[in-house]
Amino acid sequence: MNASSSITFVIRDLQTGFAIISRLPLANPKQAEIDINRFLDCLLAAPPDGETYFRLLEHVRLPVAFVAEELAKRYLNKPLPLADLEEEIFQQVVALWLKTARAYAHCAEKDSTEEDAAHAQRVAMILQRCIHHTGMAIVEHQRARREFPWGLWLDLHGYYASAEEWGIATLPIPDALECLGRSTHCAASYISFLLCEMAGCYSLSVHEQTLVRRWAIYWSPLVSLHKAEPGDSLPSYLVDLMQDVALRPVADCLQTDHLRRLDTSSLAMQISQIRQQLRQKIPPSQLALGDGCTAGQCNRLLEHLSRTWSQARAARKYRRHATSGITRLCTGFEEMHFFISGKEFEQPENVRAYSRREFESLFAFRHQADPMQVLQVRQEQLAYSLDSWEVVNQSANGFRLVRSTSGKKVAHGQLLALCPQDSDRFLLAKTTWLMQEKGGGLIAGILVLPGIPSAIAARPLAQTGERIGKYDRAFLLPSVPSVDAEQSLVLPKSWFRPERTIELHTDGTWQVRLVHLLDDGPDFERVSFTIC
Repeated sequence: MNASSSITFVIRDLQTGFAIISRLPLANPKQAEIDINRFLDCLLAAPPDGETYFRLLEHVRLPVAFVAEELAKRYLNKPLPLADLEEEIFQQVVALWLKTARAYAHCAEKDSTEEDAAHAQRVAMILQRCIHHTGMAIVEHQRARREFPWGLWLDLHGYYASAEEWGIATLPIPDALECLGRSTHCAASYISFLLCEMAGCYSLSVHEQTLVRRWAIYWSPLVSLHKAEPGDSLPSYLVDLMQDVALRPVADCLQTDHLRRLDTSSLAMQISQIRQQLRQKIPPSQLALGDGCTAGQCNRLLEHLSRTWSQARAARKYRRHATSGITRLCTGFEEMHFFISGKEFEQPENVRAYSRREFESLFAFRHQADPMQVLQVRQEQLAYSLDSWEVVNQSANGFRLVRSTSGKKVAHGQLLALCPQDSDRFLLAKTTWLMQEKGGGLIAGILVLPGIPSAIAARPLAQTGERIGKYDRAFLLPSVPSVDAEQSLVLPKSWFRPERTIELHTDGTWQVRLVHLLDDGPDFERVSFTIC
């Protein structure tokens, strides 16, 4: 325990506790996190009576959720590995969720032992809070793309198993944090976190993860959890309450004592109905899907969830096979352009203005055979470098790669150029799955963009056709009929506008009109085009 969270007071009554909570500096989340930790430490070290303990924890739940979300903004959507300050804040947020869960579990020990309906509901509420706050620590790892620490899923399973054992798993209870104001129960809260894990959050953007979490909460009452009895027809994956994972392949489950199967048939019907309503042009907000998403975004995400949440095996378009070797890759338009083209980017002659360094170089080496040849010393001055990643497996259109702690930062959805171990050509690709291991290494799923890229130059044109400024680096991808991929451009982020005209420079200069956005990420856009 650090000095900032050392015990300095004892809380014996509600008035004292409420007064402390009311003074939390929520406008300063960093200080509020310190004060909440001190508050929880006081309760854990010197707990008041059970009723007071529970009401104080209920009163501090909203500040905990608010502060955790505000602090999380410091590391969400950041490339991995996190910077030292981002890493520190991530650990603080996870610790805050888990300490709150621990305080609720401690509160249960101080609760009365009267066997009545009020006591049963109190215990159900306490266990639901334990499930919620432990589950939020899991969600935080998913949002930060971090591997789960040992024991986290076992803790979640344990809280649910207790509710099931005491016959209160589906007892309705109020929850102030429920976004739609409905009652909930232990099983619904537990299932919502299982659904988030089934969605494959490491392959989703943070915005998509937020939608998945909202929908998982909303629809979790449609899913039921049953004991797996011998002779049952079982789905492909099961919950094993004694294993430190969310779900396990049915082939790995030899004993049925602690196994639970999810019945998601009603959820699958709900998703099908929602998708049909979206096709009928009903706005997502009217379907309780949220205000921050378009119908197209919702439909694409629901299509993905319709497979994972119905527990249907997703057929792979291309078969993976285990392999080994080292793949080299780089990120950033400057480095990618250099390694794909094999030379430094230069403005075309019609727009370039020579710097003093270039003029002196041209004058000094004017007698060499090829005055435009890039000198080796100049390449070294550029300081471009390649990261080495080990190949775990690959398919016709992608790779699964691993890397140690050393190397450049990588973001989910980021554009990169890679050179496979059996080639000397660089390909364009994007990260579609990203996670940092407990030891600090990275695991990445890589999708290769179709076609051999050409490094080109591009610049926007004004609506009048007037040229705007200098050229920027860009890439041209040819059409690949075998995979039904049309020719496309890879441009810097925010360049795309329908019908926008840009000028390309390769061997010559030509103008194209942008048509559709085919793919994008945090630093690029891949677009279709027609030649003007």
